[in-house]
Amino acid sequence: MRLLHTSDWHLGRSFHGVGMLDAQRSFIDQLVAFVRDEAVDVVLIAGDVYDRALPGVDVVGLLDDALVRLTGAGAQVVLTSGNHDSAIRLGFASRLLERGGVHLRTRLDELDQPVLLPLDPGSDAGPVLAIYGIPWLEPRLVAEQLGVGTASHFEVTRAATERIRADVQHRRGTRTVHSVVLAHTFASGGISSDSERDLSIGGVGAVPLDLFDGFGYTALGHLHGRQELSAAVRYSGSPLAYSFSEAKHKKGSWLVEVDAAGIGEVREVLWDPPRNLAVLRGKLEDLLSSEDFAWAESAYCQITLTDPARPAQAMDRLRTRFPDTLVLGFDPDGPGAAPKASYSSRLAEADSDLSVCCGFLEHVRGRSASDAESAVLAEALEAVRLEGVSL
Repeated sequence: MRLLHTSDWHLGRSFHGVGMLDAQRSFIDQLVAFVRDEAVDVVLIAGDVYDRALPGVDVVGLLDDALVRLTGAGAQVVLTSGNHDSAIRLGFASRLLERGGVHLRTRLDELDQPVLLPLDPGSDAGPVLAIYGIPWLEPRLVAEQLGVGTASHFEVTRAATERIRADVQHRRGTRTVHSVVLAHTFASGGISSDSERDLSIGGVGAVPLDLFDGFGYTALGHLHGRQELSAAVRYSGSPLAYSFSEAKHKKGSWLVEVDAAGIGEVREVLWDPPRNLAVLRGKLEDLLSSEDFAWAESAYCQITLTDPARPAQAMDRLRTRFPDTLVLGFDPDGPGAAPKASYSSRLAEADSDLSVCCGFLEHVRGRSASDAESAVLAEALEAVRLEGVSL
């Protein structure tokens, strides 16, 4: 049996204002083709299927299309909810969908209700694969239901895994059971990126890896970089890059082989990105002329200019070569660069209304006011002063 571990689809998300539905459709096309070509039996989605609790109609339609195509390609789907999903909405019609091979695990009362898949179809008492789903657990909301006194990520996750572990042991009284657990959480040892949002107010609550000891494989979601925390605990990462901090990620999934003896080989699967990301830094003229940056002309770009003074019309000029420049920053360096004083300190040193206005202009755009601009500001200030006197 073959399982494909995915997570963090974030359907409906945008990238710095650019809609990503077409890119997400491209990923789903690759996913369905892989499932069909590699005879994948089960697709796992470890949370954050949607990017928001109230997805748009077109986004819901995209997930519907994906599930229909995946089951049509011969795979069952097991998915759980993440912190971006609405567990109630995502779990709607779960009993009906189960008949079609889509298994939703979004409620606490389903923690110890695994999806059971026989590993020896010819024997009613043969080994079985039990797939459990731990939905995103908000400690303040679920602590009481899980019977824990401390509302922390560690305590609620420990209670959830203990409930699953007890069910596995009970089932092993009559047959061989191999276990797989889906969980959307921040496990210690993972490497985060900018596009993950805090799991709790004031910081991220991490859980230790040993909470997942004893399970055959733990399919984690939440962190967007594919990574191996241990041989049996892994993040698949998001299928697409959702921030420039993910520019160096190789997006993919994990293909997990399972047989009667248990979890076997786990190998990486890579997805082709619909668009590359480029994080560039340098002086404007160098960026516009150097062949070293030719590869970035078709990429989504985040560019930081290092010119001593901010060039005029910098974004317009950059987009003549890099039309999909989405983020522009300014960090002057070298001789002649303006000192990086805070705005409050500059304001404290201003000795006139004109200095305040010119200082603000320099703060928001990165270069000082020209003589012509200073003259216009001075004229405007004088007009305001005279109007005040006439009143």
